[in-house]
Amino acid sequence: MTDPRRIIYGYLLHKFVDIVVIGLITLICGGKDFKDMEVLGKAKEEWLKTFLELPNGIPDSDTFRRLFERINPEELSKCLNNWITSGKSLCPKTIGIDGKTIRGSGSDEHKPYHVVSAWADEQGIVLGQVTVDEKSNEIKAIPDLLKLLDIKNSVVTIDAMGCQKVIAELIIKQGADYCLALKANQKKLHKEVVELFEKSDKGDGDLLMDSTTDDTNSGNILDKRQISVISADMLKNKDNYGFVNLTSLVRIIHTTIDKGNETSTVRYFISSLPPNARRLAFVIRKHWTIESTLHQYLDVVFEEDKSKVKKDNSPLNLNILRKIALSLLLPLKQGRTSLKKMMFRASLEGDYLELVLFGM
Repeated sequence: MTDPRRIIYGYLLHKFVDIVVIGLITLICGGKDFKDMEVLGKAKEEWLKTFLELPNGIPDSDTFRRLFERINPEELSKCLNNWITSGKSLCPKTIGIDGKTIRGSGSDEHKPYHVVSAWADEQGIVLGQVTVDEKSNEIKAIPDLLKLLDIKNSVVTIDAMGCQKVIAELIIKQGADYCLALKANQKKLHKEVVELFEKSDKGDGDLLMDSTTDDTNSGNILDKRQISVISADMLKNKDNYGFVNLTSLVRIIHTTIDKGNETSTVRYFISSLPPNARRLAFVIRKHWTIESTLHQYLDVVFEEDKSKVKKDNSPLNLNILRKIALSLLLPLKQGRTSLKKMMFRASLEGDYLELVLFGM
């Protein structure tokens, strides 16, 4: 990374890497802001000296603040991702792409930052991210993000905003497959897909290629998913829609029964994968983890939306540190142990914190 600080009187009091590492450790231990970085640093100074130089002790909170306001987020993300994936063979089966707004990051100078992330659920790692001014700009950001990634042999999943011909073509060109949520923003295609499944429901046995069910029971709540797949060759206007390698049409009927109350939602998807219901159900379920794991942990555990950090690059850089902290903690999660309890333990036990950081 490029150190953005000005050299005054020929030297800098604190090492660049020391400041970044203490910032990351603070978020692993449940800290939230720059003052917490100073407090944690002073509390763990002797332990930190076992692997950091700290030539002039622990920086104060203003030093942390000024540095994280200026660090280039792209450089920080790339550097830390390279570190946590060093020596690992990353071949993600699925890569989910979705955006999240850092709600408290807006100021008089800029709107709240909206970050589009590529999430590898099996590895628990954000492979890359790009920042846009608002959610409506995701369509332009997704191709930029895809170009940064090695997605070969993976399946890329995106919500309905990313259901675009250009995006599908880019995914195929990069040697991957796609599974895209289909809604009314692709009006004609959506209408024909809905009609095909309605014909199948009425007894047209030539349409349905495969189906399966996926039921889960959590306490008093029963979730039932019926997954049905039709070959895209059944579309009368398939060639006119312009989605390269369009192979499968998918419908998921999701029924939730909670204390006797039943609610149902219907979702549609298009994919370049063969019409295999079990595989497509797996791929779609993995996409939802970007909400249920990444975004939920950022909001509930790291309390990202409550953060009042607004200036310059600091909201984006703290967002990156939270994601790296999450990627380091998730591999150690066992059973029903909550992430917050793991973070609390890391704040108390040096050996456990070393295990989180270095896997030893």
